[in-house]
Parts: sequence; C-alpha cells; structure tokens
Amino acid sequence: MRTAIVTDSNSGIFEEEGRKLGVYVISMPVIIEGETYFEGYGLSHEVFYQWLLEHKELSTSQPSPGDIMEMWEHILFAGYDEIVYIPMSSGLSSFCQTAQLLAREYDGKVQVVDNHQISVTQRHSVQDALSLAEQGYSAKEIKRKLEQAAYESIILVGVETLEYLKKGGRVTPAGAAMGELLNIKPLLIIEGERLDAYAKVRGTKNCKKRLLREMKKRADEFHERGDEIRVGVAGSFVEQKDHQEWMDMAKEIFEGEEFNYDPLTFSIGCHVGPGAFGMGISKKL
Repeated sequence: MRTAIVTDSNSGIFEEEGRKLGVYVISMPVIIEGETYFEGYGLSHEVFYQWLLEHKELSTSQPSPGDIMEMWEHILFAGYDEIVYIPMSSGLSSFCQTAQLLAREYDGKVQVVDNHQISVTQRHSVQDALSLAEQGYSAKEIKRKLEQAAYESIILVGVETLEYLKKGGRVTPAGAAMGELLNIKPLLIIEGERLDAYAKVRGTKNCKKRLLREMKKRADEFHERGDEIRVGVAGSFVEQKDHQEWMDMAKEIFEGEEFNYDPLTFSIGCHVGPGAFGMGISKKL
C-alpha cells in the first residue's frame, strides 16, 4: 500500500520543505486589507508580523473544500492507495470536522487525524506519520496511533503584548490594561484540544526563562518514562535576531535533543501577536 501524508501550513511545513520530506502541504489563507494571501507564497512571516504591528485589517480563513478534495484526487490519481491528512486541532478550528465530512466520500481511502496538534507539535505528528508509513502501517493504523498519542504533547506560548488576546476575547479589556501597566506576560498552554492560561510572569525575559524551566521539567518526565522526544521552538518576531536569540536560549537548555525551529504560523500569530515565543514537546512514536 502506498500511503501519502498530507498536512497544512499550520505545521510550519511549506511546499518546498514538503517536497523534500515527501509530504503534501495545503497552504492556509489569510485575508489582509481585503486581499487573500496564502502562507508560504509571496508573504514572509517578518512582513506579516510587521503588518500586525501596523494594525492592518486582518483575518484568518480556511481552505475551500474544493481545494482540499482537488488535492486528494490528485494524490490518488498519482498512484497512492490511501491518504493520512493531519490538519490543525479541531479545538482551535472547525476545519478538521469539515475535512472529516469530506473524507466520507472516499470509502476509507482518506483518514483525517484529529489529535489536537498545532504548530511545532503538528510538525511532530507529520514526522511520526512518515515514520509509521515507512514501517508499513496503513493509513487507518497511523490515524489510530496519532490520536492515541494526542495527550503526549504539550505547547507553552508566551506573548509580548496582551493586545491581540484582548481582540480575540481571551483577555478582558480591564485585564489587558492592568497587565500592560504591570508588565505582566501570560504563559499559555495547549495540551490536547484547549488553549488555557498557565501562569502570569512579570517581564518578557522572565517569561521566557519560566517557559524553558517548565518545558525542561516535562522533558525530564518523558525521559524518566523511557520515552524519546521531539522539541520544537517557534516565534512571531519581526527581526531575525530575535528569532536567533530565542532559538539559542532553547538550544542551550535542550542540547542533544531532536530540535527544530519555525516561525509561528499566521493562524496562531493573528491571536498572539508579534513578539510571541513558544515551544512544544512531543513523545516520539
């Protein structure tokens, strides 16, 4: 059986890298000042986050069902027997359910994974799926294994400003004003399908240090169980030097681990704003 792995650009994987990995990638759309852009095509993350700073009118969107089905048809016509599709978490977007409905038209040939991952841990799921496919697992078996491991991943995200969380209704205007006044930086957690507050820390540097400490504790817990892990780091910085600084801080703590760095993708960046920094850890299947 030839099994194709498909994901979306929320994973931090874009078309060029996808070709190298052997992964098909659906680019997520974003609407800026009434014009639609697709992540990975003609709009860098640095420019995107600069536009956020400039308060351009911006909203995220979803691929059209027709575009998704067209890709699936293309893959099956190319000689693949089945498809594993790994979209962003159903807890953060309704598109996973849409894909599941579309997959019913393919008599089991398309398996849509709902394992509640996003960003760097979604990338980890793609890596696991590739490994399992190479080992001979069917699409249905890969879906089952990924969903069984849904709670074997964790993401922590810190933000530079509360402005964008306030816009999304996750922080009240009064709470945002007080947080800005006291230089409070919330630390958010994504574990499973929910995005929740994890801690409040004063100052960006202290928030980064707290995030790294908490993630190191989680990594140690995985290792104590005898599990191998993947570490993913991401940021929504305008300047390249800030990406480098955050990556260097993380690498120092997680030296020797399997490690990758991605800019935070548009779908997340819209909600956390420029200057956000995150890390995800997943058990390697």
